[in-house]
Amino acid sequence: MDLEARSLQPNVKTMLLAKLREYKSDLNNLKSEVKRIASGNINPDARDQLLESGMADTLTASTNQRSRLVMTTERLNQSSDRIRDSRRTMLETEELGVSILQDLHSQRQALLHANNTLHGVDDNIGKSKRILTAMSRRMNRNKWIIGIIIAVLIITIAAVLYFKRVK
Repeated sequence: MDLEARSLQPNVKTMLLAKLREYKSDLNNLKSEVKRIASGNINPDARDQLLESGMADTLTASTNQRSRLVMTTERLNQSSDRIRDSRRTMLETEELGVSILQDLHSQRQALLHANNTLHGVDDNIGKSKRILTAMSRRMNRNKWIIGIIIAVLIITIAAVLYFKRVK
């Protein structure tokens, strides 16, 4: 970063170099504090500050931590119970959905069977209509034939009687 800051224009360069020096000094201060803490030469005030922000009594800090731990555990147990309840509800809903889908499938099969049966009945009705129409035509034709035969017989009988009388 130092090399990059030195290669920039002079007005930006001075500002960046000042910031860089400030960051380097902060970094050196932090490094020395880490070394001091790591070496174990920490004073009691710093230790108390680390243990619950100024609580000098370790027992009090432990009790406070224990109460927070119990409260957190209780919240965790409540969340676990809610998750279990949600999971049970999800499984019940899934079972209900499966049963509904099975019912719908069986109803679909029944409807398809009824549809096929109705098509068969419709075909049979069409055939019977054609047969009845043909029977009606034959019946009308037979009526006409019988009517014509009766008329011919009557005319023949009348002609025979007429010729018998005329002679």
